[in-house]
Amino acid sequence: MKVLLVLPPSSSKIREVLETTSPPMGLAYLASSLELDGHEVRIVDSLAMEYDFIDVVREAKAFDPDLVGVSASTPTIYDAYKVVKMVKQELPNVRTVIGGPHVSFMAKESLEECPSLDIVVRGEGESTIRELAERLEKGRDLRGVRGITYRDGEMIKEGEDRPFIKNIDAIPLPAYHLLPMDRYKMGDHRVGTILTSRGCPYRCIFCSSSKLMGKIWRARSVESVLDELRLLHDKYGVREIEFLDDTFTLHMKRAEAIAEGIVRSGLDIGWGCSSRANTMNKRLAKALSRAGCHSIYIGVESATQRMLDFIKKGITIDQVLKAFKILKEVGLNTVATFILGIPGETKELIMKTIKFAKKLKPTFAQFTIFTPYPGTEAFDMALREGWLITRDWSKFDTLTPVMKLPGLSPKDLRMLLSRAYLSFYLNPSYIIETFRKRRFFIFGKAFRALIRYLSAKFS
Repeated sequence: MKVLLVLPPSSSKIREVLETTSPPMGLAYLASSLELDGHEVRIVDSLAMEYDFIDVVREAKAFDPDLVGVSASTPTIYDAYKVVKMVKQELPNVRTVIGGPHVSFMAKESLEECPSLDIVVRGEGESTIRELAERLEKGRDLRGVRGITYRDGEMIKEGEDRPFIKNIDAIPLPAYHLLPMDRYKMGDHRVGTILTSRGCPYRCIFCSSSKLMGKIWRARSVESVLDELRLLHDKYGVREIEFLDDTFTLHMKRAEAIAEGIVRSGLDIGWGCSSRANTMNKRLAKALSRAGCHSIYIGVESATQRMLDFIKKGITIDQVLKAFKILKEVGLNTVATFILGIPGETKELIMKTIKFAKKLKPTFAQFTIFTPYPGTEAFDMALREGWLITRDWSKFDTLTPVMKLPGLSPKDLRMLLSRAYLSFYLNPSYIIETFRKRRFFIFGKAFRALIRYLSAKFS
């Protein structure tokens, strides 16, 4: 059968700030899995192609698919609904499906909100989409398909959860040949992304990853990772890689083995990855640096241990200080992320976090507002306590307050977020260091992003 997979048109803050976008890996994995069974697949990456909704519908009409699948996060779910509705209007017989983190936890609500939507794929989708396509191709009903919630006449039915794929090396490499690989660039360098593991054993209350991909960490073999890196480098000319793992350094010896493999293979790539304050040491940092790693993302979140314990981050302030000291000594760039407006936090504690960010002196800092996404413990807490002030999912962008907390109004949070960015990036010592190390290119982008953010919030 013919399957069209769509990343819907939407405003992308990453694209606005970095003037780039990256491959939709979820769709690329679904596509390669479908191709195993002989299905004809196309991917429409609306962000990379700069498509609007009319363009997507035009592509759908030209391809005339039997099944249209759309990927969406919480803030982009309405864009996914719009794609489904417009495609269904033009192709009434097409079956429509949405997957992604939002619908995985709001499946029934999503089907109720979007009458043109036929099926929701929950959680890990590669095995589910294959079984779903087979059933539809043979004209069989969907009863018994695990991992889906679907419309059956006037009723909404739900299959049981599908077990996670144990051996993720068995999943075929992403269908890069279906993507506009020449459009993924940062400056003059082609950009690629790679996922080397799934699942997260940590329990952060603001993150749904452990529910979406499981609490058990599942890793690809080192050789499988290197094969994909060689493919991106040799066939597609990719020179800049972002590892998408929640925590690339979760198994420190494995991360070091991948780094050593990159050196051994002679791969001329620069790359970045995510780590945690408690999964970094000097030996690993040096190995990553030798292999071309230039940037490490670390979730610091708060300067107050009580807040870190409340969000179940599983780290200490001392571990944060130690990790950043190591990374600076090795010469790696650091991107520190902070969350403002954690339940129970006061204005004074938020100011303490802002001061801590300046004390840490990361290369870059990202400040966001505590946002309770569906599927997280935070979302359940917000519902139970009556904190939510909106269920307009487009506002769940981590820059817009969606909760009213005791002692912290939405207006307070907006002002504190603005203060955090201004205080960090316009700090004289930061500006001097930026010019001393000649980080003009990225600093210019960060400054333009700051101006855009302030303009949007106060216009």
